[in-house]
Parts: sequence; C-alpha cells; structure tokens
Amino acid sequence: MPSGTPTLVTAVDLAYWSGRPVGTVWRWASEGRITVYGRGKAARYDLNEVAAAERDPDTRELVTAAPAPPLKQRQRNAA
Repeated sequence: MPSGTPTLVTAVDLAYWSGRPVGTVWRWASEGRITVYGRGKAARYDLNEVAAAERDPDTRELVTAAPAPPLKQRQRNAA
C-alpha cells in the first residue's frame, strides 16, 4: 500500500497489522526502522512503512508475521 502521504496509526494498530507485539513496534521505532510521528501516547506510526501480516481470510488468525523493516541509512556527522 505505498502512498505519498503517511497513513498514521497507533502502535497497537501497527502491531496487529504486522502480526508482531507492540514492544516490537516500539523497538523498530527506537532502532530507526520506522518513523515516529509525535511523542508519548500521541505517537503514531506510518502503516506504509511495514508489510502486512498474512492472516487467515475467514478467522483473521495470524499465519505469518511481517518481516522487520530494513534499517534506514543514517548520515554520520562530520567531525
């Protein structure tokens, strides 16, 4: 679902979308794998940065969790 504008959701929503625990979403954000918009309880995450988990079409039960997003390249500050 690539798009030019971010589709912002809560950590809980992104966790369900990816089939991963909420703690994993927070870790991905701290590692720089996904972008965080806002802080604290107002923090939102872009749904377009994470692949969807594979779920059973009838029961919505998790079949396969989404892979971790790649680490983003960080520019090093020149000293």
